[in-house]
Amino acid sequence: MNTTEFRRRVFLAGITAITGSAVLTACGGPAASTSSDAGTPVDGGNITFLIQGYDTGWVSSKTSISSYEGNLWGQITDKLVYVDDKGQLSPWVAESWEELNGAKDFVLHLKDGVTFSDGTPLDAAAVVANLNAWAKGAPDRGISKVGLFPSSNFVSAEAADAKTVKVSFSSPALGFIATLAYHGCILLSPKTLALPLDAQADLAQEIGSGPFVLKSWKQGDSYVLEKRKDYNWGPAALSHTGPARLDTITYKVIKDTSVRTSTVASGQAEVAFNVEPQEIESLKAQGFTVGTPKYLGFVDGFQVNTQAFPTNDPSVRQAIQHGIDREEIRATVYTADWDAATTFIQGNVPEAGDYSSAFAFDADKPRKLLDDAGWKPGPDGFRVKDGKVLEFPLTPNPYVPSTKAEDELIAQQLERIGIKVNLKVVDVAGYSAIQASRPPLFQTSRSFVDVGTVAGVLTSQNNGENWFNLGTGDQKLNDLSTAIASASDRASREKIAGELQQYVLEQGYFIPLNQLVQRLYLISPTVKGVQYNGLAYANFYTAWLAK
Repeated sequence: MNTTEFRRRVFLAGITAITGSAVLTACGGPAASTSSDAGTPVDGGNITFLIQGYDTGWVSSKTSISSYEGNLWGQITDKLVYVDDKGQLSPWVAESWEELNGAKDFVLHLKDGVTFSDGTPLDAAAVVANLNAWAKGAPDRGISKVGLFPSSNFVSAEAADAKTVKVSFSSPALGFIATLAYHGCILLSPKTLALPLDAQADLAQEIGSGPFVLKSWKQGDSYVLEKRKDYNWGPAALSHTGPARLDTITYKVIKDTSVRTSTVASGQAEVAFNVEPQEIESLKAQGFTVGTPKYLGFVDGFQVNTQAFPTNDPSVRQAIQHGIDREEIRATVYTADWDAATTFIQGNVPEAGDYSSAFAFDADKPRKLLDDAGWKPGPDGFRVKDGKVLEFPLTPNPYVPSTKAEDELIAQQLERIGIKVNLKVVDVAGYSAIQASRPPLFQTSRSFVDVGTVAGVLTSQNNGENWFNLGTGDQKLNDLSTAIASASDRASREKIAGELQQYVLEQGYFIPLNQLVQRLYLISPTVKGVQYNGLAYANFYTAWLAK
């Protein structure tokens, strides 16, 4: 597909022809409210939220919760700490905390009166049960720990009294409090945590303390949440107290992006998840809101398997880095809502630096790198060395629909320097198998709240995720990862974070593309008051419908 064809992907305004399966009963339509109280929040009303699907189950302790699950989890559960889009932490269920002994010990002070939806107290004992689940999991029941929780140096959590929790680590854990705001650290009833794996996968048994509760559900079709009338402990950062304003939220599974968009455009639903970026300006011109929040985490880009052909060759890794024209991608696939990547972590992470020179586009440099490494152009233009064609498979990230168009363009760009890219498109259900196969490049979308957690994914130390398939074979990477995880003060950690970013990029271990906007929200003009947290999830606790 050429650039002109990409540019033709624009939204056709006024679409009303939609399939019968997508016709939904919903409040309101696309016309903006003219009510005199349109700016004053009101209670009541129901919204329908169209989403791709929930294909990965409902076990909250998986290594990573998908964007789809995270939207629903965020309405029925709370967290100890709230984080905004700048990484600023503020109280939630934990009304205050203390960091002691060089960040080895912490004390959490809990709000009074917080309860789970079954009426049991969300007290210190319940928090201890959650902390132990996040840190340790339950291997005998097949339940994993939370992937980015600082588990390797976790010692204990204990209830000092009903409102006070003491947490200890064997070495500094500067990222502990921040990690409590991560969307993997959702507070669930001890009753839920004690269930076997298959029972935890039953959404009806997931008992949280959030502003909404599950009313009914049909797996793969629809999920109805209703507000909890006694809820009164939302984070102060949201400037709202008491119950949610909406009566219900119905999550309706519609897999096709164009159908989701057209259904909201025609007034038959209020929210659609993940529209095509090229449709944004047209939709805004029609009066719709399109939320494009940026999350704290890794940029859109590729983890590189340093042991697989052909990315086991540093020259190939660096040629790919410099052979990708990111400005062409932004101009063709995306909009002004997308920012250029300057490193492999998002720009709103406080420790992010500008190391873009390590992977800047250069039309000539990749050819020289490949020539010098012995990769010579073959008769069809693709480079060859030792009888092997310079080629590899590439699978777009199905959690970010725009990456298909992005990767199609990248394949064209790399073809210009003699690299053959074989695109393989899979759905969400098939993506985990792609990851398990350890392809040369794996397209990442991963959030975190604190930069210290980066160490847990880059190597295999302390059961880390070993993103680059180096194990512990790169001593400098080991040392930098250990240093960032064990730093005892934030100033020294920021310096180490800079060294780590520069080293990873210089070695070609990660190939950044752009700053990731993974979660896009198309919202009807009738819906007001939606807010986004630092993980780019929409919060409907504060939302309301204009009458």
